[in-house]
Amino acid sequence: MRLEVIRAGVRTTVQDLGRPGLAHLGVPRSGALDAGALRRANRLAGNPPGAAGLEITLGGLRARVTRATTLAVTGAPCPITVDRRPADPGLPLAVRAGAVIDIGRATAGLRAYLAVGGGLTVPPVLGSRSTDTLSGLGPDPVRDGDVLPVGPATALPPGVDVAPHPPPRGTLRLRVWPGPRDDWFTGDAWRTLLSAEYRVSTQTDRVGARLTGPVLTRAIDGELPSEGLVLGAIQVPADGQPLIFLADHPTTGGYPVIGVVDPSDVDLLAQARPGTTLHFTPAPP
Repeated sequence: MRLEVIRAGVRTTVQDLGRPGLAHLGVPRSGALDAGALRRANRLAGNPPGAAGLEITLGGLRARVTRATTLAVTGAPCPITVDRRPADPGLPLAVRAGAVIDIGRATAGLRAYLAVGGGLTVPPVLGSRSTDTLSGLGPDPVRDGDVLPVGPATALPPGVDVAPHPPPRGTLRLRVWPGPRDDWFTGDAWRTLLSAEYRVSTQTDRVGARLTGPVLTRAIDGELPSEGLVLGAIQVPADGQPLIFLADHPTTGGYPVIGVVDPSDVDLLAQARPGTTLHFTPAPP
C-alpha cells in the first residue's frame, strides 16, 4: 500500500506525536502542532493515536491510494473530494484502490490532517516519523511526486463518532503560568500581557507563533545564560514582542521567558492564522 502524492500543497509534512523526552540530547519534541486533530483523524481511520499522517498547511493536497482503504481528514475545515465527488471532513471515508483525494484550501484555521488506514510508515528517526523543520530530523517535507509507504490496517474504523469538532476560533484566549523569568520584567509587563490584545504575525511557523502588540518591558537588561525551553514557553526577544514556542521549538534559548501557555491550550495555536487575536488569562492555581 502506498500514498502517491500528486500535488503536495504549500507546506505538507509527515507528523506523528513527536519525540518527547529527548530534550537533554538537544532533540526537539516536534510532532503534529494540533495533536488533538491528528488523534481524531487516526481514530476515524482505525489507527492507533500516534500513527503518522500528513499535516497540510492551508490545504492544496492531491493524492492517490493504491489499495482500498479508509481515510480521514480533520483540523482546519477544507473542501474535500474523492474521485471528484464531495466528501465529509471528520468522518471515516472508505475509498477504492486508485482513488484520488483532493483537499482544497482551508476555509478557516491553518492546518488539516490526513490519516490513512494503517498509518504512514516512513522510516522512524529516534522513535518518531515526524518531520522536524528546525533540526532536520525525520523525513523531508512532502513534495509533488513523493510515494509514501502505508502499513497494514490493524483495526476497523469506528461505526459512529460523536467527538466534538468545532471550527477554529477567530479570537483565542490562552491560559498562562508566570515564569520562570517573569522577575526579569517590570510589573507593568505582566499586567500588559494579561490585559492587552495581541495578534499572530506573518512570521509564524512550526517553531513558534510570533505575536505583535504592546511591548513587554524588561527590568533587567543583562544577558541571560542559555537555558531549557518547553512547549508553550513565551519568550520575549530584544524587541519586546512575545514569541510562543510550538512543537519544533529549540531545546534551549537565551531570551527570558515571561510565562508558559497551559499545554492543553497550545493546540489552538496550530490553527491560528496571521491576524488572529490573542488574549492571555492567568491559569488557575
